[in-house]
Amino acid sequence: MSTVRIILADDHALVRAGIRALLEKLPEIEVVGEASNGREALELIKTAAPHLVLLDISMAGLGGLEVLPRIMKDFPAAKVIILSAHANEEYVLRALRSGAAGYMLKDAAAEELALAIKAVAQNHTYLSPSVSRTVIESYLSRAAGDEGPIEILTPRQREILQLIAEGKNTKEIAGTLGISIKTAEAHRSQLMGRLGIHDVAGLVRFAVRIGLVSVER
Repeated sequence: MSTVRIILADDHALVRAGIRALLEKLPEIEVVGEASNGREALELIKTAAPHLVLLDISMAGLGGLEVLPRIMKDFPAAKVIILSAHANEEYVLRALRSGAAGYMLKDAAAEELALAIKAVAQNHTYLSPSVSRTVIESYLSRAAGDEGPIEILTPRQREILQLIAEGKNTKEIAGTLGISIKTAEAHRSQLMGRLGIHDVAGLVRFAVRIGLVSVER
């Protein structure tokens, strides 16, 4: 196996440091960059051209499950392993459907990290052993064309939903996305209409259920 170039994307600096320390002990592995959120990850992938991205599922602003389809679209040569603290079925299924090559739990041993990287580098899919067989079977039994709840939203609506679930108000959302307050309000109204959910608490519960934000935060 040739040297695998890796980017770490996690919004906790200590977590990134711990993973980097583990990776630097492994042969034929090179960490070529670190990102603290999804947007930074996209920019870094563009410049560093990694073979593999270790992507935290839950990051402020733009989380792993939301940025994953963009990576697959814009950088198809990069493989992605999602990192999570939970073996949540909806999270796993969304990750696999969006193109993740692996789903790994953060409490895994160092040996498992090496195994996952080797498997994905050889074009295999890797799932942590503690991700239940029923999750895998559920994924395999689903028709490829079926739309899950997140697929009914546009990319912009998903961004709006995540920011609402993170506690941002309309002005803050507009500033984060670089749009006008009026445009942000229009997106929010369209989002609520499409989902049939007309209160913030309901949007937050929906975002957690589909894995757009995580209760681990």
